[in-house]
Amino acid sequence: MKRRNYKYFIRKSHRYLGIFIGLQFLLWTLGGLYFSWTNIKDIRGENLRKEKENLDVSAIGVSPKTAIDEISRTRNASEIIKIQFVELLGESFYEIRYRSGKRIETVLASAADGKIRLPVSEDEAKKIAAESLYAPPNIKQINYLTEEDTSAHHEYRERPLPAWAVTFENNLTVYLSAETGQVQTVRTDGWRIFDFFWMLHTMGFEDRDNINNYLLRAFSVLGIVTICSGFLLFLTSSKFFGRRFSKSSKQNN
Repeated sequence: MKRRNYKYFIRKSHRYLGIFIGLQFLLWTLGGLYFSWTNIKDIRGENLRKEKENLDVSAIGVSPKTAIDEISRTRNASEIIKIQFVELLGESFYEIRYRSGKRIETVLASAADGKIRLPVSEDEAKKIAAESLYAPPNIKQINYLTEEDTSAHHEYRERPLPAWAVTFENNLTVYLSAETGQVQTVRTDGWRIFDFFWMLHTMGFEDRDNINNYLLRAFSVLGIVTICSGFLLFLTSSKFFGRRFSKSSKQNN
């Protein structure tokens, strides 16, 4: 192979690889800049949420066993998975997660008498969402979310369903479990920008969080090839290395 031929091939390969993968490199860099220049606590809206107050254990009137017996009698619970003490609208409850057949259910049982609480209503959801924030704006809308309403790339993903989505006038959305009334997460415009760049960063266009997808793997490999072709182009274009490479080629021929 003549010298101009292999140099021409390397130059062309590097040029077209650079054009093809350069845009993704730019997106990765922009995403990295945004991630490094933002406070993750602000992105998650932690600066907007009130800190939880200490739970009032003096409100406990019955043991968790009373609540479990009630669930076993009325809900056909086959296994208790988790129990925790929570507060909701000024009252104390046992949050109990249990298995019923193949389903995992969660309910609130009053810590005062063990009775099962009904799911959170729309009006209660509005009140809970507003009380969870320091300075809540006016509520713009509220939506009830089920599995049919959410997808793998929905901003409320991998969280308990059904849920209430309470959106305020500043586009801040508070998501809370419809079964327990516990605030699960807060989404702001800053988080949505973060999520968009995260999608571009991981190239997980369907579920956002899968960093093992084949598209990301392919672009990562092409990125390495592009970098290597750049180093090779430098070596073959250098007078010193170019002469040594040319002599080596002639000796092999």
